[in-house]
Amino acid sequence: MKITAEEIWSAVRAIRETVPVIHNITNYVVMNSTANALLALGASPVMAHAEEEIEEMVAIASSLVINIGTLSPAWVRAMFKAAEAARKRKIPIVLDPVGAGATSYRTRTARELIHAVPPEIIRGNASEIMALLETNVKTKGVDSTASSDAALAVGRALHEQSGSVVCISGETDYTVGPAGIIQTRNGHVLMTRVTGLGCTASAICGAFAAVTQDPAAAAAEAMAVMGIAGEIASARSEGPGTLQIHFLDALYRLSGEDIERMLKIEAGP
Repeated sequence: MKITAEEIWSAVRAIRETVPVIHNITNYVVMNSTANALLALGASPVMAHAEEEIEEMVAIASSLVINIGTLSPAWVRAMFKAAEAARKRKIPIVLDPVGAGATSYRTRTARELIHAVPPEIIRGNASEIMALLETNVKTKGVDSTASSDAALAVGRALHEQSGSVVCISGETDYTVGPAGIIQTRNGHVLMTRVTGLGCTASAICGAFAAVTQDPAAAAAEAMAVMGIAGEIASARSEGPGTLQIHFLDALYRLSGEDIERMLKIEAGP
């Protein structure tokens, strides 16, 4: 599957023009940063997890992003209820299995969500993706202990089993879908020093899924834009603190020329 700079820019313009509502059930750590990233890109974020309003909130959303970073029984119930409501409305679902492999509770929750309502996109780091199928994988808190290359075989198997597009983030981002694998090599190592940028990538996947019909294309577009914005921000930053500011500015000011000049994306292996 080939993704072009023109297609990515078209999706960015669609987000900015239509301002899709992206419903996030996400963790305490990243709510502010992911909401700001969605706003900077041009989407309209809403962070809502109360069971009492889930169905009404899903009803006005263009996509649903479920992030299991800070779990509680009430939040888990809300996640299942939201996923079921999203499936009825036929809006795309993105699942971020944050920390899968770190504890049995979060690993089990992620697996049960995938089984109950398979999402259009599953996005995580290598260890998280591997933990969704393998019982002996452990994560370092919410950080990956494996490279994205190491998770590629599991990503393929998870895609075949669930039908979901599987996006594995790392030095190279891999998107595994029905038409094959897409590699995205944009990004900067300084991005690993800022908490929540992986969660932000999942939220951005939700924005692109709202305007791009093919979930694999949406995920690859999102990872490319994340990486390009990260590269632009890193070039202007002195460290992780200023990176966060410049990253939001880069998303807001991103142009078709930036994408055309900086995009590193290809099919395979």
